[in-house]
Amino acid sequence: MDEPKFRLVQGGASSPPESDELLRAAIFDMDGLLIDSEPLWRQAEQRVFAGVGVQLTDADCEETMGLRIDAVVEHWWQRRPWGGKTRSDVEASILDEVERLIVARGTALPGVDLALEVFAGSGYRLGLASSSPKRLIAAVLDALGLEGCFEAVCSAAEEEQGKPDPAVYLTAAHALGALPQRCVALEDSVSGLRAAQAAGMRTIVVPERPPAPGSPLFEADLLLESLLDLDDQASELVPSA
Repeated sequence: MDEPKFRLVQGGASSPPESDELLRAAIFDMDGLLIDSEPLWRQAEQRVFAGVGVQLTDADCEETMGLRIDAVVEHWWQRRPWGGKTRSDVEASILDEVERLIVARGTALPGVDLALEVFAGSGYRLGLASSSPKRLIAAVLDALGLEGCFEAVCSAAEEEQGKPDPAVYLTAAHALGALPQRCVALEDSVSGLRAAQAAGMRTIVVPERPPAPGSPLFEADLLLESLLDLDDQASELVPSA
């Protein structure tokens, strides 16, 4: 296998404190990390927003990547308010379209099985912390055959605030019985990275494309081109004892 085009290991977070609690957990984002759904979200957002007169480019959609759908809709309402459909109507239409696209075309990103094996094999408990609502999480897990792979499945839609607020990551850590400092979060977006950092977790980021110089993504403890590049180094981000 060729060496990844970019890979960074640095101390983006401090070492976890000594604790009697030795349980470790790996908490995965979903969209753009496990499933190649970011293009589907862009397609759905562009189609639905066009229906209310708001034309979005791919760059516009990337601006809100990783945010909860209500935050995405609010973002564009504040900048390009529309008439006719309510914000709730627009949210519902986007979710319906994304779910349809996931069922029809959703595919796993390379290395998903490897990532689960690396962490489960190293004694980590596995959790999922997604900005998507539970209905889309269920659709993705079904499409990828991952039902039952995660001990905790948490949605930021059920929190008071979505990413970059750390709430969904803290909920997942609590559900897994692990201290946040004993968790590693796997993400693909800046908002997800910020959420995991705010929760006090170690971070691995696998972005859709190489980040631009100066990107906050370089603050991750481990920055990879693909989940296929995970190795034992990743499992050592959180010491076993």
